[in-house]
Amino acid sequence: MSPEVTAFFDEATNTISYVVRDPQGSACAIVDSVLDFDYSSGRTDTRSADAIIKYVQENNLNVEWLLESHVHADHLSAAPYIQEKVGGKIGIGDRITIVQDTFGKVFNEGTEFQRDGSQFDKLFKEGDSVMIGQMRGDVLHTPGHTPACLTYVIGDAAFVGDTLFMPDFGTARCDFPGGSSETLFASIQKILSLPEETRIFVGHDYKAPGRDEYAWETTVGEQKALNIHVGEGKSAEAFIKMRDERDATLAMPKLIIPSLQVNMRAGHMPEPDEKGDVFLKVPVNKI
Repeated sequence: MSPEVTAFFDEATNTISYVVRDPQGSACAIVDSVLDFDYSSGRTDTRSADAIIKYVQENNLNVEWLLESHVHADHLSAAPYIQEKVGGKIGIGDRITIVQDTFGKVFNEGTEFQRDGSQFDKLFKEGDSVMIGQMRGDVLHTPGHTPACLTYVIGDAAFVGDTLFMPDFGTARCDFPGGSSETLFASIQKILSLPEETRIFVGHDYKAPGRDEYAWETTVGEQKALNIHVGEGKSAEAFIKMRDERDATLAMPKLIIPSLQVNMRAGHMPEPDEKGDVFLKVPVNKI
């Protein structure tokens, strides 16, 4: 089955969110939604999420799932806001508990912060499946960028999150806590073992040098042949050396501090104080 896929590009974070529709009905899933956040003022905005909600409502779609590929470090998830407006269950990989334990300590969250993934409606593991109307999706555990990364293979489409980018841009960084270039290489081979005609939808695009337009759809065959980091049969040893050296030069994502605190809570803000005010923490020399 070939799902209908509609992309929503957020230029502020270079994130692509997707509405994935059962072509034989009205059921759909939303993958990796964005809550707009202005770090300098601490203000949120829902314009990106509202564009998705408008599309869903105008097309009379039934949102069954709000799927997260991982705990994003570069944008905040809008899953709870969208869930409140149009429904759907929020799902993520079951290794979210590792991320919650790691960053619960970094942000000094205390015992009131649950580290069991209970903030999410469903925790997926390798081999699980998810139904979107009559359309089946299969879950691949593809860690390396983070321990909890998933790829959702829905019909002939694979939603890879940050694991792979467009072939001319390469692959995800692996220097976050719990990341591993060796593990990422193995995860990418799992994705590249899918049929060559499988459509791949990436989680971000940054316009590689020489490319004028943003892009987010490719295929397994194109990745195998052309990906600048893993294509043409590049070895694990060469990839690990390249990835580790490159990662050592990268700055942290500008929204990593708010994103991790919110996304490890399934897109919910930390609990408000007695006045109803919400605060985010900035750990010093911890990330």
